[in-house]
Amino acid sequence: MILVFGGTTEGRKAVKELEESGNIFYYSTKTGEQDITLHHGVRIDGALDARAMQQFCRDHAIKLVVNAAHPFAERLHRTIEAVSAALEIPVIRFERLYVARHEVDAVWCKSYAEALEMIRNDRARQPGKSYRLLATTGVQSIRKLAVLKESGIDIRHRILPRDSSLQLAYAQGATDDELCFYEGNDNDGTLLDTWHPDALLLKESGVTGGFKEKVKAALEHHVKVFVIERPVLPESFIRVDGEHGLRRMVERLLPDFYPLKSGLTTGTCATAAALAAAGMLLENKSSETVAVMLPNGETIEVETICREGYATVVKDSGDDPDVTNGLEICASVNILPDALPGTIYIEGGEGVGIVTLPGFDSKPGEAAINRVPRQMITDNIMRRFHPRQALQVVVSVPKGKEVAAKTFNPRLGIRDGISIVGVSGIIKPFSEEGFLNSIRKCMLVAKASGSDCVVINSGAKSERFVKQHCPDLPPQVFVEYGNYIGETIKMAAEINIPRVILGVMLGKAVKLAAGHLDTHSRRSLMDKGFITALLAESGCPEKVIERTGSMTLARELWDIIPPELIEPFSQTVIRHCQKHCGKLLPDGKVDIFLIEESGKIHTEATP
Repeated sequence: MILVFGGTTEGRKAVKELEESGNIFYYSTKTGEQDITLHHGVRIDGALDARAMQQFCRDHAIKLVVNAAHPFAERLHRTIEAVSAALEIPVIRFERLYVARHEVDAVWCKSYAEALEMIRNDRARQPGKSYRLLATTGVQSIRKLAVLKESGIDIRHRILPRDSSLQLAYAQGATDDELCFYEGNDNDGTLLDTWHPDALLLKESGVTGGFKEKVKAALEHHVKVFVIERPVLPESFIRVDGEHGLRRMVERLLPDFYPLKSGLTTGTCATAAALAAAGMLLENKSSETVAVMLPNGETIEVETICREGYATVVKDSGDDPDVTNGLEICASVNILPDALPGTIYIEGGEGVGIVTLPGFDSKPGEAAINRVPRQMITDNIMRRFHPRQALQVVVSVPKGKEVAAKTFNPRLGIRDGISIVGVSGIIKPFSEEGFLNSIRKCMLVAKASGSDCVVINSGAKSERFVKQHCPDLPPQVFVEYGNYIGETIKMAAEINIPRVILGVMLGKAVKLAAGHLDTHSRRSLMDKGFITALLAESGCPEKVIERTGSMTLARELWDIIPPELIEPFSQTVIRHCQKHCGKLLPDGKVDIFLIEESGKIHTEATP
């Protein structure tokens, strides 16, 4: 059993990650006001003191605590520390991502007392004029800041527009003219325009707390910024700063909680090996683990092996069936004295495939190291070492050529090795049954959100583009189908969802247009003959159609088709996709969003 303390964005992420296990857990909030839907999770509301928390953990056989509460919930953190020590229960702290303090033009204060002193001193340096302070430190801080009024400071407290917050503000002595409310994603811009404060006081609330946006808005209005540093957390807490790290730590501490274990992509392994090799070169240090920053900004610890002149990571695919599992992913790092300083040059060595056809992230003749892993290697080395020299990173896989014969690489024109790939950096394993159950849970959450529309996408990339196209849709309505397009739409029909938006990239779209409702490469491959028919139906001339003969990936069509024929081709693909998808939702409507690599979206033309 797991007990989660939430009420935050991190709590919401923890719920999403834990729900995928299919096991029961408990989700605790102080006020019960967070809007969140649970299927396997059991909600408990109301503050728990040490005695009540300890009794709850005993009664429900709690084996692990996930602390995703607000960073300034100091009393709760201390209570969790005391209870976990008494019952010997490990605590995972799901921490927020924070902006580096040296990057923020602000006065940093270690406590409220120090902040009060700094603000009073700033007021004293401006005699003879009014001094206005906008405080976004929360309703609990109103009484602490009341003493500033004695120094002639005019204070406005910005609080959440909730009855409970308003009543608590009144109880602490606030008046109506001292209160203002958060409205959407304004981040104080409107109030800064109309009230013109001299200073802004805020907490170090992290990225999810809108910290960067608030500071940016204040500085643009020439408002001085005072920041109260987040409290120091107990050292006994095991820290993660993202959902991937949370899952991997739960897998380590409670091995039976998830039915299948997650793994690492070859891109993450290569990045970890490169970091360890860079440490050997630049700091003369060997590392048993390195902290790798994933594309979503969180960091995870990866085990490394440092050898003479290079570092190795043993690929762990978790329970995902993968021929690369157990391979050694190696990297060496050297200084290039004659190259542009501060530049990272990434090359492939033994066992890393060579691209021979167009259409990939790498050009023909280059190593098959995809764009995201290249960016991960560059970003992580620059972030960790800030090198002034130019560095050469060589990624190699000693048994890569042998293993590549068991992959699709030879068919795709990638020779002599495997590809270094990965978009999220993490492999999430699902059996087919487990993945479909996960989709169903997400569909139920989407319906429970109250929206009459669910958006289904193949992955994070297509979801990001559709969110940009439909910014008003709540995040709960976005569901990942992977390859199970047909099954996902059938689920929508079963639970009476009236509208489904299908976000699909061209590679899956041409398979779907041909009638393949499951687009996994094990069950369906790109049919060039069918694509030729689509092009002809769209009015493409023969010379354009002939160019598809050497095509490796469907997305190359965006470059092959003349600009004036892109829209007719898109409508043809959408029409064929609609023919197969529409009948799966007989009492509703399926809208096809065909997404280009640039993010441009094509929708069905209005008759």
